[in-house]
Amino acid sequence: MASPIIDFLLTRNSAPIPDLKEPAPSDAEIATMIAAASRVPDHGRLEPWRFILYRGEARVEIGRKLAALAEQREGPLAEGRRNQELARFSRAPLVIGVVSVPRENPKIPQWEMFLSGGMAAMNLVIAANALGYGTNMISNWYSDVAEGRAILGLSPQERVVGFVHIGSYQGPAAERPRPDPAKLYADYTGPWAG
Repeated sequence: MASPIIDFLLTRNSAPIPDLKEPAPSDAEIATMIAAASRVPDHGRLEPWRFILYRGEARVEIGRKLAALAEQREGPLAEGRRNQELARFSRAPLVIGVVSVPRENPKIPQWEMFLSGGMAAMNLVIAANALGYGTNMISNWYSDVAEGRAILGLSPQERVVGFVHIGSYQGPAAERPRPDPAKLYADYTGPWAG
C-alpha cells in the first residue's frame, strides 16, 4: 500500500510562524493553491468561502490597526503585548485568510457551509506544503470580534475559518505528540443510549 500521497499526509505538520521566511509563493503558485483549496465538498455549489491575501505592506498596516484595537479594548498595552499585535500578520511573508461566506439556502445548513470552509483551508495548507512551503493556520482573538473582522476585510455576516501563514521553511518542523488512531474509531453499535 505504498503511496507518496499517504506518506506525505502521514508526515505533514505545521511550521513555527516566525520561521516562515521569504520567498513567499509566486502569483502562479498562489493561483494553484487556491484552485486546490476550492476542490472540496460544496453541496449546492454555493462557494461558501473566499480567500483574502495579506502580503507586502498591508501586513504591517493590519498590525498597526490590530494593536490600536487591542489597546481600545484592553487599555494601554505593555511593550511586549503591543509588539505581538504589531507583528500578527508580518511574521510570515504571506497570510491567506480563509473566510466563511454564508449563503441562504433552504436545504443546506450554515454549519455545513462552515465545514466546507474548513476543508478549503486544509486543502490550501496541503497544497502549500506540496509546493514545498511551510504553513501554520491560526485564528486568534480578532477573529471573534466584529471590529477585528472588519479590519481584516470581512463583511459583518462573514466569519474567519483561519489564517494560513505561508513561507519558505528550512524544516522539518518538530514533531508533536499525535493521537493514537486506533482510539479514534469504532464500528457502529446502534443508537446512542446515554
